[in-house]
Amino acid sequence: MIITMKKTAPKAEIDAVMGRLAAKGLQIHSSIGENYNVFGLVGDTSIIDPKQIEANPYVESVVRVGAPYKKANRLFHPEDTIVEVDGIKIGGKENIVVIGGPCSVEGEASICQIAQAVKESGGCMLRGGAYKPRTSPYAFQGLGKKGILALKKAKAQTGLPIVTELMSADKLDEFVENVDIIQIGARNMQNFDLLKAVGKTTKPVLLKRGLANTIEEWIMAAEYIMSEGNDQVIFCERGIRTFEPYTRNTLDLSVIPIIKEKTHLPIIIDPSHATGDWKLVESMSLAAIAAGADGLIIEVHENPQCAWSDGAQSLKPHKFTELIQKGRTIAQVIGRDIA
Repeated sequence: MIITMKKTAPKAEIDAVMGRLAAKGLQIHSSIGENYNVFGLVGDTSIIDPKQIEANPYVESVVRVGAPYKKANRLFHPEDTIVEVDGIKIGGKENIVVIGGPCSVEGEASICQIAQAVKESGGCMLRGGAYKPRTSPYAFQGLGKKGILALKKAKAQTGLPIVTELMSADKLDEFVENVDIIQIGARNMQNFDLLKAVGKTTKPVLLKRGLANTIEEWIMAAEYIMSEGNDQVIFCERGIRTFEPYTRNTLDLSVIPIIKEKTHLPIIIDPSHATGDWKLVESMSLAAIAAGADGLIIEVHENPQCAWSDGAQSLKPHKFTELIQKGRTIAQVIGRDIA
């Protein structure tokens, strides 16, 4: 349930109304704006009579919310959330961010070289896995702390903020200290203890959609993070598992307008993991921009044939450059630009 109170409502009146509701066991989340004060109620709101609340002259409206998520709900937060990282804004209606880098960090020299290529191509952030979730226990699992330090070296040389995946809460302090955006991967989308842990930080969180999760389940995962106090959440669609064998996953571009309608959080697209084929990455990236995505996260590697993981879906730097140039043209058509 969403209660909107007029800006002229005295604090004592607001406290009285919210106090009565809190006494009924409801949690209250507030959003104070220029013209209205909006309060979201979480709990069993069936015990509340909206007409009784609307009888208060300082109450503008009372709306029952069918969706189970409150903090992420656009009804509760009409303005777009903009996540800012080192001066780079993700979300809103102007800029589109492009994040590039290898699937796995393969060493300091390699990641620094790729980071420089990403920057020269027009990318504004660096991705790279230091801790890797792999289907096979025998596959390369990442360089761990050495990978994190290599990413830091690349940032020192290029200025590109770091995006990398956190797999377990025991590494959280390391990520808070060294990483700019904490990625929660598809396999951990419903690792609720991990979501709560990152929710207790102030670091932006890139939340990937699970392999076979609905949009509502995905939003509820964001709600877990936000319910702990961290509202710096960015959705990332990376394709879902279907019966289609021609691509690694099935890229669901319809989530872009749906997420923007249902929530106030930004959304970026990962065409590399979605398609699994570098030849499809450019077209899906351009389609994502046209559909209103706030950004792209793309795998880039100097020598994909020798990549330690996911080489088949990685772009060479010159292809990455071409993608950004074409993407800028598409973005301008819809009144945006690539940051």
